[in-house]
Amino acid sequence: MRPTNMRCSRTVRITAGALAIAAPVSAVALTAGQADALNELQIKPATDHLGFGRALTVTGVAPRSDGGYRLALEFSADDTTWRTLTHTKVHSDGAFRLRAPLTRSGAVRVVPVTPPAPAPAVDTATTPPPSPAPIAASQPEPVAVAAKLAASTGPIDALAGQPMKLRGTLLPRRPGAVVRLQARHRRRWRTVAVARTHRGGRFVLRHVERASSKEIVRLSFAGDAGNAAASTPARKLISLRPAVASWYDDAGNTACGFHAADGVASKSLPCGTKVTFAYHGRTVNAVVDDRGPFVPGREFDLNQNTAAALGFDGVDTVWSSV
Repeated sequence: MRPTNMRCSRTVRITAGALAIAAPVSAVALTAGQADALNELQIKPATDHLGFGRALTVTGVAPRSDGGYRLALEFSADDTTWRTLTHTKVHSDGAFRLRAPLTRSGAVRVVPVTPPAPAPAVDTATTPPPSPAPIAASQPEPVAVAAKLAASTGPIDALAGQPMKLRGTLLPRRPGAVVRLQARHRRRWRTVAVARTHRGGRFVLRHVERASSKEIVRLSFAGDAGNAAASTPARKLISLRPAVASWYDDAGNTACGFHAADGVASKSLPCGTKVTFAYHGRTVNAVVDDRGPFVPGREFDLNQNTAAALGFDGVDTVWSSV
């Protein structure tokens, strides 16, 4: 008896494993028996929250007797007007799968389009079996589709006290949507500038940083009836202040004991401090590797590489992050 029980137990485990592999993860709970009992399509979207323009996968089952039925995946933004996205056919086991991209929030459903073509009669004296009863459309399933903010990435350099402009596009491209520039403060986001999208979804955010600073910022859209909320990855906003600088050739020894490729001398900043400089539209990140300048009224001595990267010569005002 014991070997027989072991064989039965092993058979059950193998069968269950085969089913788990064969069935789509999103449709494990759906069975053709459910569809047979209700005589309607049973569906399961892979997710109820989708990124803008991403494809939604919908799996489901129909009564086994309706194998070959042609189905349509439909979308509606208001649960009243439906439009077809794509088609498929019911497999012989009742399973089906549809996939289509979405660009706005709404609901999806699967509806029958045409029954399978009847098989040709082999014996004309034999009456063909009756067609299966028509199946009903599935229940609508809500899906939230996030908007998308398209903007430049990387650190933002701003000049303290001067207007800064951030440009981008909100997808979908519709006018009148509100886009915010937010700065992180004590683990919370606070809005520092607001703009509305123009035709084509384009927007321009204007902001003035009053003093030299470093902040973490992002662009944010709170969402509306058409699309769910969206935001850009966090990025650094570095506000630069004016400072008088000169330049020198650091071919000799440095007070910090090392030579940075893009180096700068400072009388007070610790060795190794990173400083961002901007000058006539050019930007460079330099490292403090020496002491100086020792001329009254000057704050920085740029080494030859830093000065060349900025197109700097002589003595002039640069913009500094510290």
